Amino acid sequence: MPPRRSPSLLPDDTDPHPGGSSDPDGKAAVRPHYAGHRERLRERFLSQPADALADYELVELLLFAGLPRRDVKPLAKKLLEQFGGLGPLLAAPPDQLERRGGLGKPTVAILKAVQVAAIRMLREQVADQPVLGSWQQLLDYLSVALKYEPVEQFRLLFLDRKNRLIADEVQQRGTVDHTPVYPREVVRRGLDLHASALIVVHNHPSGDPAPSKADIDMTRAIDKAAKAVGLTLHDHLIVGRKGHTSFKSVGLL
Repeated sequence: MPPRRSPSLLPDDTDPHPGGSSDPDGKAAVRPHYAGHRERLRERFLSQPADALADYELVELLLFAGLPRRDVKPLAKKLLEQFGGLGPLLAAPPDQLERRGGLGKPTVAILKAVQVAAIRMLREQVADQPVLGSWQQLLDYLSVALKYEPVEQFRLLFLDRKNRLIADEVQQRGTVDHTPVYPREVVRRGLDLHASALIVVHNHPSGDPAPSKADIDMTRAIDKAAKAVGLTLHDHLIVGRKGHTSFKSVGLL
């Protein structure tokens, strides 16, 4: 009796019937129309410039790992349309990716990991140098971190005497149009960190970065409280999908 052979294990995205071979019932298996597409797309991605692929193709690459045995091109295009683009897709909360996008937790984890990696890479560019001398890098980092946030987030960047970043902290998260901010808490945290200066940052989920009267009043209150203890408020930045506003640049600080 011939020895029993163990079943072979195929990679998740390998066509089990290459070339239209027969299935166990003896019928000719139909080769999926997307057979070989994954490998071709990977090769294009690795051999061509980074911007050679369309957004939906980048999303396909991410979906390959979480959805190993299906044609993901239609899904990639649908997700981009549904969420409004690559940035909003990656920034979407996990529950929305599951509920609206119909994605499972493994695929959601992959998408969110890419977003976190992008934010950390940009943050590294401003971490070890004077922030005021790397302003564009700071704006790039804050844009990726906050541009597509669905609720208001109030962020504090504390700086040392050389204007290097000591801490980057989210102090409060609010609703789609309001975040409660307490100047005394801002100043107290700065003193705890032995900071010399700070930059206040928050986002407008509406997309419009124009400051409201409440934003202006809050900034003046923080500036007054900071000056009382020797802290310098360098700027207040508002980030939205339509761009950003610097209070210092528009003469509000």
